[in-house]
Amino acid sequence: MCAPELASRLLPLLLSQASPEAPSALSRLQVEGGVDAYYGYNLNRPGSDVNFLPGTGTTARRHDEITVNLASLGVSLAPEPVGFRVLLGFGTGIDVLHRAEPEEDATGPDVWRYVQQASLSFARGPLTLEAGIYPSHIGFESFQSQLNWTYTRSWMGEFSPYYQTGLKGTWRFDERWSAQLHLLNGWQTIGDNNDGKALGTQVAYAGDRLSAAFNTFVGDEGADGDEGLRLFADTVVTLKVTDAVSIAGSADLGRQARPGASAALWYAAGANVRVQVAGPVAMTARAEVYRDRDGLLSGTAQTLVEGTLTLEVKPAEHLVLKAEARHDHSTQNVFDGPARGTQPPLPRQHQTLFVVGAAATF
Repeated sequence: MCAPELASRLLPLLLSQASPEAPSALSRLQVEGGVDAYYGYNLNRPGSDVNFLPGTGTTARRHDEITVNLASLGVSLAPEPVGFRVLLGFGTGIDVLHRAEPEEDATGPDVWRYVQQASLSFARGPLTLEAGIYPSHIGFESFQSQLNWTYTRSWMGEFSPYYQTGLKGTWRFDERWSAQLHLLNGWQTIGDNNDGKALGTQVAYAGDRLSAAFNTFVGDEGADGDEGLRLFADTVVTLKVTDAVSIAGSADLGRQARPGASAALWYAAGANVRVQVAGPVAMTARAEVYRDRDGLLSGTAQTLVEGTLTLEVKPAEHLVLKAEARHDHSTQNVFDGPARGTQPPLPRQHQTLFVVGAAATF
């Protein structure tokens, strides 16, 4: 049999075998993205035009500007059994996100500046494995503001990881109970700043009205050879009281060893109440207390108290509008004050923000 004749017989056979697979893979492939823009006004009129504390402000970072908080574009393939997700981001929020990345060869804020997620996944039965850069298992709030009840994020969210890098295993016992185990480079870091690794765990329950998760992190966060074992626990509970009213509460407790000094300690608690007023309109109230006893996370030994009121309107399936008023108070002068000509701004113990945000996604 000559080669052309052999090819003419084999090609239809190969196509008949391959064609059922191709639509299946294409049907799992999804493109996603969106734009989250905002205008924020700070009654302090900060001379730096910056809201929040150094290293924070992943939403509404800029004062008296109309700007983009986060523009996202990504592609994903559902794991059947192998999948992936790559999600890039641009804007003031993503600029803050990676600022703590260690500056080393082939890693650092500039290398990973635009990456929200880049991970591979494998699913088989009740087990799912994910490796790479993926969202953190800790906390109540997402990095994408349209997924949150409020527009700005709590101090508990800002001082906890939004992403982590490593290997995650998820085991689903049934439709309600699940557990996770993480092997991580560290606390919201892609590059590793020491020789140690970290472990994370989660036990979660997802019911029709009650959802709860208990999350932990254990790892060495010391730099330059210094030992700094960090122990952290986070609890999140959400209850749908009625079809219109939902409440959520969260509590954090952290401790980190410090060479030549007593261990640093921080703890926090927050509560959220969300009321679906009518159709696409919802109201959310949030209150929070964050105690950074030794200033390890915020840079200053202080207690932060925050209250937020948010009006949300969802006029279309993929469009969310939010108007928000927020007041922050600290036991120290940590918030930027107004400009004073050639003199540096006088810091203040408080700030009040008014923010209007809009997020459109596809």
